[in-house]
Amino acid sequence: MKKYFIAALFFTLLGTMAQSQSKTTAAKAGGTSGVAKGGVGMTWIGDDAYYLISLAPEIAFGKFGVGLDLNFYVSSKDQSIRWQELQRARFIRYLRYGTKGDEFYIRLGILDYARLGHGTVLYNYKNSPSVDNRRIGTEIDVNFEKWGVETVYGDVTDIGILGTRGYVRPLQFTPAASVPILGKLEVGATFASDLREDSRDTQIDTTGGVQKKYNNGSVSAVGLDLGLPLVNSSVFNLTYYLDYSKILNFGHGFATGVEMNASAFGLVTLTSKLERRFGQTEKYIPSYFDAFYEIERYQINTDDITKKDTLYSKAKLLENTTKPSAGFFGSLMVDVLGTIQVEGSYRKLDDDPESGALHLGTNTGDKIPLIHVSLGYDKRNIKNGKDVFTLDSRSLLYAEVGYKPYPFMIVSMLYTITFAPNRDHDGNVQGYSQQKRVTPKVSFIFPL
Repeated sequence: MKKYFIAALFFTLLGTMAQSQSKTTAAKAGGTSGVAKGGVGMTWIGDDAYYLISLAPEIAFGKFGVGLDLNFYVSSKDQSIRWQELQRARFIRYLRYGTKGDEFYIRLGILDYARLGHGTVLYNYKNSPSVDNRRIGTEIDVNFEKWGVETVYGDVTDIGILGTRGYVRPLQFTPAASVPILGKLEVGATFASDLREDSRDTQIDTTGGVQKKYNNGSVSAVGLDLGLPLVNSSVFNLTYYLDYSKILNFGHGFATGVEMNASAFGLVTLTSKLERRFGQTEKYIPSYFDAFYEIERYQINTDDITKKDTLYSKAKLLENTTKPSAGFFGSLMVDVLGTIQVEGSYRKLDDDPESGALHLGTNTGDKIPLIHVSLGYDKRNIKNGKDVFTLDSRSLLYAEVGYKPYPFMIVSMLYTITFAPNRDHDGNVQGYSQQKRVTPKVSFIFPL
């Protein structure tokens, strides 16, 4: 019975994709472009096996874009559907207008590596580190010749991360606007805050066996920055910047560095950043709102033997940061022929041997015949070179390797390490547990 059930879903999916393909010409005539991705396979969530039917179209209408992520997990035991995968409209990955850096940019949905300015306050922030707890966030930017604004909000259905940066190019209002280098001087100010009442909690009270949060209030950070474009040409751009940031009621620090963009006749493009972090006081963490923030911000663990609750929060880590240390941060993105993009970043403090944090990512897209590779990897608290690629609770991983026997088909294996929310009796998230998924699948891609 299970085989017939899966076969029926499989051919229904193929029929839907074929119908989408038949509308391609008409859609493009109306200014529509994009791709429809879908597939079938198996996945294991913990010890439970599920059949997977997925459909993930990404469609652009001029500057408008939408990304969907429809995943139906059907239990191999009783054919029940894992409905939580579709709750809170999680099948809508994002809606957007424009791209970051345009005069106008708006994104609604999952936020992937959001940033404000040079990233000293908020950098590579992800509002949905768990597939079981997706959030709908926003990014709204305006970028004019003389001034601009960047904004980030982590969860429009609830309170969460709020961040904004305003900037001005003051000499553009004067006769010095045309002066090389100085005319483009940019001055910015940033504010970011976790508006949730427990974001400053550093301990919990379990007197009488009843768990009680202190709800000390929110953690907020402010920043000031200067940016000066040293070189600005069609093949090479180099910008120097100096940032100051302070976590309110805690410590502060400085960062200075350069951002570089280069292009070799359109064959290879490089984007890099090298930053020195210095002048840090105790109780300060640079880029406090980062890729791991939603996991680290508040977790309560209960010992199986003693039944004692222990709080692990980022505010507690911040409170215990009593040995300020300077450090380095670097990032690099390489694009080859517009086909292969590889990006990475690494940060480490001089006096903390366990402060290393790494981000890597790549995606070959559909421009390389036969092969498909997609990878995203984040690792925190790195101690040494051997520790970099050890997969454990400090890791986030998305890795897919596939073979394309036909232009419209990908046979692949997907492996993910993410986090599943731990909920109390009222349904509130009380931290995360690591979750691993292995998914062999066959995907189909048709242009829209």
